[in-house]
Amino acid sequence: MAFELGWMACVLGGSWIAALAASVVLTLHLAWQARPGEWRWLVGFAALGLVVDGGLTLAGGFDFGDQPLVFGVLPLWMWLLWPLFATLLHHSLAWLWQRPWLAVLGGAISGPASYFAGARLADVALAPWLLPAQALVWGLLCLWLTVRLGRGDRRTSLA
Repeated sequence: MAFELGWMACVLGGSWIAALAASVVLTLHLAWQARPGEWRWLVGFAALGLVVDGGLTLAGGFDFGDQPLVFGVLPLWMWLLWPLFATLLHHSLAWLWQRPWLAVLGGAISGPASYFAGARLADVALAPWLLPAQALVWGLLCLWLTVRLGRGDRRTSLA
């Protein structure tokens, strides 16, 4: 539920509200729910989001209008969605990494669906090719997560 509230705050609230909401969600997650070393996944996904969505922005996939951009590529609210998603990896989505085909299908469908809904709510224009590209990105990302986290070995799943 914290992720969903954070997602809504980011998409509907803009960057300042997103910064506040994500700070609260991430802090509470790290304090109460995170496994040792899980902070690395949050940082890693923040970096990954900057590379993936930043690259897609530079390729013309997103038009954010006059919204201020972090590092010249993404609004803060959109960038913060990545570490928020990472809070789900070892918890509510942990069961999924044992099921590669379901994870790939789920990523390929729900990833673009989330971008589509968020874009509609946040008044972001999407290039016609962006959602198929996001389906590929999220399908491959979820496949990688099944390899990395689906082993059931807790020692390696947080490294």
